[in-house]
Amino acid sequence: MNASASAETQIVEVATGIEMTYRRVGSGDPLLMIMGTSGSLGLWGAVEPGLTDAHEVISFDNRGLGATEPGEGELSMRSMAEDTAALLDALDLKRVHVCGWSLGSAVAQELALAHPDRVGALVLYGTWGRVDGFQTALLSALSHPWETGDLEAALTALGLAFSPELLASPDYAALMEQLQPLFPSTEAQVEATARQWRADLAHDTLDRLHQISAPTLVVAGEQDLLTPPWQCRAVADLIPGARYECLTGPGSSHALAFERTEEFVALVRGFLGEHRL
Repeated sequence: MNASASAETQIVEVATGIEMTYRRVGSGDPLLMIMGTSGSLGLWGAVEPGLTDAHEVISFDNRGLGATEPGEGELSMRSMAEDTAALLDALDLKRVHVCGWSLGSAVAQELALAHPDRVGALVLYGTWGRVDGFQTALLSALSHPWETGDLEAALTALGLAFSPELLASPDYAALMEQLQPLFPSTEAQVEATARQWRADLAHDTLDRLHQISAPTLVVAGEQDLLTPPWQCRAVADLIPGARYECLTGPGSSHALAFERTEEFVALVRGFLGEHRL
């Protein structure tokens, strides 16, 4: 597992009233990557190398995270989807493939629902349509240290995104030290992350998923605690024609794209290759 911010980032003002930080690397059909809760765009550094020979990969920081401004007003999956659409406008990208992870997958759902003409194929990785009792309990617990400003506890608890095998590895501490600059560090970023967790808990597209028209791949992990396989499966079952893939065994965590990178990239490349823009 590796992550970096190797390519230079840029800043653009978008129509929703904020300046957003983004990165474009590679060439080919554009692929927009939407990050999950608490993460900045540098976390995509693990998967980018396997995608950039076939796609122009566009990643960005959601509002309040990384170097993107927090702005004002509510933070919801719908508002972040409008930020995303505004970024596409600012970059003159008419239509893109979209891959969203966790919170990013919920934003991707809202983007595909509100702006179907902008989305080519859709990859929803670690996703859900409406929290159930298990998710409500787990996400509420994970959100608590962000709400109270206990950054050390918050980052420690994020270990639940990884597999038991990785957590038991002697390499885990060094990995987290490497990744730490890609997570929130300022008071404003911690507050923005707390708002993201609230958006996670409030996300609800379950009764609208049948309206998504984009070809869709849903990727789940057997070991995923944050967005369990049954939640991913429920999303796939409700989107017409969606394909469901569940990785199993060691490393099939919420962070499977970083623990099982080659398999994840192969799934994404193969699927998008069947749905050229």
